[in-house]
Amino acid sequence: MKLTHQIKYIFLACIFPIFSIAQDYFYKDKQPFNSEIPSPESFLGYSIGEQHTRHDQIVAYFIKLAEISDKASITIYGKTHENRKLVMLTVSSAQNINNLSSLKEQHLTFTDPNKTATNYNEIPVFVQLGYNVHGNEPSSAEAAMLTAYTLIASTSEEVTQYIENAIVFIDPTINPDGRDRHTQWANQFKGSPLVSDNYDAEHNEMWPRGRTNHYWFDLNRDWLLGINPESRGKLKWYHEWYPNVVTDFHEMGTNSTYFFEPMKPIGSQDPIMPKENYKDLNNLFAPYFSSALDNIGSFYFTKEAFDGTYPGYGSSYPDLQGGLALLFEQASSRGHLQDTDYGTISFPFTIRNQYISSIATIKAAVENRVVLRKYQQDFFKSAVSTTLKKGVNAYEFGDLYDQNRNKSFIDKLLLHKIKVYKNGKRFIVPVKQPQQRMVQTIFETYTKYRDSVFYDASAWSLANFYNMKYKVVPATNLNEQISTTDDLVSFEKTEKSNYAYILDWDDYNAPAALYHMQSQGLKVAAAFKPFSSMTSVGEKNFNYGSILIPVSKQEKTSDEVYAIIKETQNKFNVPVYATNSGFSTNGIDLGSRNFQKLDTPKAVLLVGDGVSSYEAGEVWHLLDTRVHMPITKLQINDFDRLPLEKYTTMVMVSGGYKQLDSLRQKKIKNWVEQGNTLVTISRASKWAIDKKIVKENLTKKPKDTTKNKKVKRLPYVDAGENIGRERLGGAIFEVDLDITHPLGFGYRNRSLPVYKNNEVFVVPSENPYATVAKYTNNAHIDGYISIDNYENYLKPSASLIVSKLGGGRVILFADNPNFRGSWYGTNRLFLNALFLGNHINVPKVEK
Repeated sequence: MKLTHQIKYIFLACIFPIFSIAQDYFYKDKQPFNSEIPSPESFLGYSIGEQHTRHDQIVAYFIKLAEISDKASITIYGKTHENRKLVMLTVSSAQNINNLSSLKEQHLTFTDPNKTATNYNEIPVFVQLGYNVHGNEPSSAEAAMLTAYTLIASTSEEVTQYIENAIVFIDPTINPDGRDRHTQWANQFKGSPLVSDNYDAEHNEMWPRGRTNHYWFDLNRDWLLGINPESRGKLKWYHEWYPNVVTDFHEMGTNSTYFFEPMKPIGSQDPIMPKENYKDLNNLFAPYFSSALDNIGSFYFTKEAFDGTYPGYGSSYPDLQGGLALLFEQASSRGHLQDTDYGTISFPFTIRNQYISSIATIKAAVENRVVLRKYQQDFFKSAVSTTLKKGVNAYEFGDLYDQNRNKSFIDKLLLHKIKVYKNGKRFIVPVKQPQQRMVQTIFETYTKYRDSVFYDASAWSLANFYNMKYKVVPATNLNEQISTTDDLVSFEKTEKSNYAYILDWDDYNAPAALYHMQSQGLKVAAAFKPFSSMTSVGEKNFNYGSILIPVSKQEKTSDEVYAIIKETQNKFNVPVYATNSGFSTNGIDLGSRNFQKLDTPKAVLLVGDGVSSYEAGEVWHLLDTRVHMPITKLQINDFDRLPLEKYTTMVMVSGGYKQLDSLRQKKIKNWVEQGNTLVTISRASKWAIDKKIVKENLTKKPKDTTKNKKVKRLPYVDAGENIGRERLGGAIFEVDLDITHPLGFGYRNRSLPVYKNNEVFVVPSENPYATVAKYTNNAHIDGYISIDNYENYLKPSASLIVSKLGGGRVILFADNPNFRGSWYGTNRLFLNALFLGNHINVPKVEK
C-alpha cells in the first residue's frame, strides 16, 4: 500500500470511524491473499465504498481476474438495451474449472427425472450469486467484486474448502443500464467532505432514477415475463446450469436494518412452490446468515416482510426450478453517507453486510450440498410422477386468427423450457413434464388465498396475459414437438395487384405493419364494418379494422406500392392479400363510406416528476420494440414549450400531474376539442375526471343507510394488515368488450381478460355507445381482491370508456393495457387508441 493511500485512510478514519475502507474492514479473517491477484482497490485505484463503481470497471476487473487466474473464467450471456455486457464469472478450484464440462454434465443428471444419480457428495454444489437487479441498490455489485477477489485470492483453509466443493457463478450487475444511471448521479453529487443530510441531492435522484433498465422496467419482476434482453439472457443461462442456490441482493429504506429469509408466510392457499423449499431449506440456511451478521454486530430481521408468492422475482423463480432462491435486503445509504434514526449509515457498511452474506451463502451451500442435491432431484422427479389435481393432463390453446400472438406465447413457454406440441392448427402442453410447476404457473388460476396482503401481484397466469383461450384435454397427439418459433408463422406471399391490398387487422403485428406502410407514404383506410372479398388466395372474410391499401389512390406507381407491401409482409410476417375488384361477396364494398382514411399518428407521451416511470416505459417499449413507431417523450416541465398542434394524440399514464395547473389543463382541453385524442391510463384517468377534463364519474360505494352505525373496535396491531387487504396489488378480471367499436377492432371474442393493479373505478358512460369495455357480473378470473372492492366498486364499473370533448375525445383506461410489457391480449386496445382514436365519433344521444 502506497504511503499516500495510508494517509488518506487515516484522514477518513478521523472524520468518520465507521468509514474504514481498508481491506481489513471487509475480509480480515480471509487472509492470507495471493499477492499476484489484484484486489479491487489496487485495480480500480480507490477503495471499495469510496465511490460508486461503473459497470464497465466491474466487468474489466472480472475480465482481469479470469485472465490471470486458473480459478476463474468469464462468459458474456447477453447485452442490455444500451449495449452493455452481461457477464458471469465462474469461480472454483483450478481442477474444477478445468473439468467444468464434466461436472456440469454430472450436475444436470439431478435435474433429469429419468435418471437416478446417487453421488450427492461427490460433485461440487452449484451456487449463483446475483447482484444489483435494481440499479440504484448499488452495494451488492461492490460486494460482488470483494467476493470474487476473496474466492480467487484467499489461500485460507476456509476459502480453499469452499472453492473445492462449490462452483460459484457471480453475476455482478443484472441491470447495468440502471446501475450506471445511478452511479453517475451518486458520484457527481458526492461531497468532500461527505454530506449525510437526507435532503442533499446525492441521496435524491431525479426521475426516472436508476432502479429500472433502459425502458424503465423493473427487472426483478421480469423473470417469469421474460420481456427484456437482460432477463432473456439470464433465463437462457439459468436453464443451461440449474444452480442449487441463487441469491438476490437488494436494498431498502435507509432507516431499516438488514433482511434475509425466511420471508413472511407465503400468500397462496395452495402454493406451487414445495413446502420443503420455503420452510425446511430457508430454516436450514438462516442460522448461517444470523451467525455471520452477529459476528460483525449487524442488526437484521426475518419473517416480517416480503413474499415469494409471485414466481417472477430473482428470489422466487429459481424456487420453481429445483433450487433455493434467497432474498437479501440491505438498508441503503443512497449515496456515500446518510443520516438515519440511529446515526449515519455508510456505503462501505452496506457493502460489508452484502459481502458477509455472500460468503455465508457459499458456506451454507457447501455444508449442505447433499441436502440441496437430493432436494433438486426429488423436485424434478415429482414433476412427472405426482398425481395431478382436477384430472388435468394437458392444455390445448391456439388463436386461429392471430398467429403472431400464438408465436409470442409459445416463445415464452419455450423460454421456460416447457414442452409444447403442435396439433393441427392448435397446440398442446402436457402437464406431466419436468417443468410441471411452470405449466401450472402459466395456466392455472386462483381465487382463494391464505393471506390477502401481497407485496406485489397476486395473479400471473400468462395464458390470460396473452388472451389465449385454452381448455383441458387428454395428453394425446404429442408427436410434433416444437423446439423453435422461427418457422411457426407462415402466410402466402402477396401477389401483385393493380387494384388493392388488404391487411388483416386481427394479427398482433398488424399495427406495426400499418405504421411501416404509412411511414413509407402509402395512403390507407380502415374498415368500420366487416366484409368478404375475393383475393389471390380465394374468398376471405375480413374483420372490423381490416386495412385497405388502394393502389390507384397512391402517389406511387403500382410497382412501388407492391415493393412496399412485400417489404412490409417480409418484415412483420403479416397476412396481406391482393384483390382485383372492389365488389365484396358479403358486407361493405371497398368503395364504401365505411372505409375511413387513416392519418399517420403523431403521439406525445408526458414523462417526468410525478409520472409513473413504469407505465411510461411500457408505452415507450411497446412502440419502440414492437410497433417501431416513434413517440415524443415530453418532460412535463417543458409542457409550456410544446406546440400541441403538431400531435394527433397525447398519452398520459398514472401520475399526480401537479405541474399541470388550470391554465395548462385548459390548453389540453382546447387541443382535444379541436379534434385530437387524449389517452389516459390508470390513475391518469382518475386525474382527468377529478380535474373535470371530462364529464365522467368515479364509482362510489353505496351509502350505508343504517341509522346509528357503530364503528367496530379493532386491535391496533392489525391496522396495517387490515388496510393492506383493500389494496389491489394486481389481479385479472373479465370484461365484456364491444368488438364493433374502433377500440375493439381486431378482436373476435367479446370476453377479454384485463389486468388491474389500482383502485381506479370508473362509472360507465351515460352515452350507451361510449362504454367500450365493462366488467362482467362474474368478472373475477385470478388473484386477490377484497369483497368490498369487488362488489361495490369493480362490478358496477367500466374498464374502458370514450368521452366526447368538443370535436375530439378522451379515451379513459381504468386499467393498464400494457402492464409490464406482457399484456399482449390488451395491447391492441391501446394501439387502436393511437391509430383509430381520431376516427372515433361518439354519437350524440338526446337525454
